[in-house]
Amino acid sequence: MNDMRQMTGLGRKIENSSFNVIDQEIGPHDFTPSQWEIVRRVIHATADFEYKHLMMIHDKAITSGINALKNGCPIICDVQMIIAGLNKARLDAYGCSTHSFISDEDVIRVAKEKNTTRAIEAMKKAHQLKLLDGAIIAVGNAPTSLIELCRLIKEENVKPALIIGVPVGFISAVESKEEVLDMVREQGIEVPYILSRGRKGGSTIAVSIIHALLLLSTKDYQ
Repeated sequence: MNDMRQMTGLGRKIENSSFNVIDQEIGPHDFTPSQWEIVRRVIHATADFEYKHLMMIHDKAITSGINALKNGCPIICDVQMIIAGLNKARLDAYGCSTHSFISDEDVIRVAKEKNTTRAIEAMKKAHQLKLLDGAIIAVGNAPTSLIELCRLIKEENVKPALIIGVPVGFISAVESKEEVLDMVREQGIEVPYILSRGRKGGSTIAVSIIHALLLLSTKDYQ
């Protein structure tokens, strides 16, 4: 599949009209064309222009994410909601697989035994299955999943291709994203990321970012 836009003429017309409205109302910004493709799709998914100020995109994030997709990387998601929103045909074009372990019986059992969270144990399971290196990690709901990923990067030398860290919520959501930034900026660990700072985020945001990367993978952006 070479074209990853809406499949029907009417669908494309509606989508393009929405993007035109966003472009007209957004005002000045400092995003590159490829970064703007991502931010614009996040705004399109939420009708929330505040994401203009919330999105943080590492300089290597888009290139690393696109290369990972083209190489058929696994996409590790904190919840099934993200997987449900992804276009399977578009991922199949590159041979990408999707994984979420948060509802697995063994993950639930261990989380109860250790009094941790399912999200933490699900990320550990992905690491045990050797799925994290070179993967795109998409976290839209569970901040503890993102915190555990940071621990695995720092302590176990895990090397994902891209972190999409957009968990929504009031407890640890802000802190989990700041931990990613601290890990890269202060500790010097090179891990590309796309984040939404603050409390806002969610599965819809993660899906829109992945779909933006899929579109960018078919075009020449800077």
